[in-house]
Amino acid sequence: MDEVKEYGQGSFGTAGGKVVRIVTIIGEIEGHDVLSGNTKATKYEHLIPQLIEVDNDKMTDGILFVLNTIGGDVECGLAIAELMASLHKPTVSLVIGGSHSIGIPLAVSAKYSFLVPSATMMVHPVRMSGTVVGAPQTYFQFYQMQERIVNFIVKHCKVEKTVFEELMLSKNMMAKDLGTVLVGQEAVDVGLIDEVGGLENAIKKLEDMMGTSPA
Repeated sequence: MDEVKEYGQGSFGTAGGKVVRIVTIIGEIEGHDVLSGNTKATKYEHLIPQLIEVDNDKMTDGILFVLNTIGGDVECGLAIAELMASLHKPTVSLVIGGSHSIGIPLAVSAKYSFLVPSATMMVHPVRMSGTVVGAPQTYFQFYQMQERIVNFIVKHCKVEKTVFEELMLSKNMMAKDLGTVLVGQEAVDVGLIDEVGGLENAIKKLEDMMGTSPA
């Protein structure tokens, strides 16, 4: 790597003088309701303008997303994922702890994805807390929301829709819920993530995408 210069907060230099911006997605994805002060959270109203600013920053050549999230608000998480997928700069995601629930669309929205060998991804159906109206319209709302998530995921990675739905509705792994926990290589094997690897691999991939790696 080149000598690191003052590129700004969350940036570093790579081969060829290119600049990579680091964007972290951690804790719970906060939605329209503010979480408690004791909860680690990623606030969508902070992250969305940051992504737009980074994508329009002429000094930035690539973006590295580092994820360790338990998931959270479906609508806001999906909004962030859609924006990440529409960025025109080279993007790589790296899951270092876990990327569960709505964290899965976030992880697969980059142009290339990695996760470390010990990282986990939890696939499960849409959940809702609070008062639920017992009517057919409620079921349709759940189904519609789940289809939005599933369709986004299968569009941005290599997993087959039928395979993902089987993982999501599995009754064999979670005692109090439906779903599946994938660890490391398992997420690659089903097609959710491109490759098992760490920071070095993610940076090397970004250098390749930016055209800075030596021949």
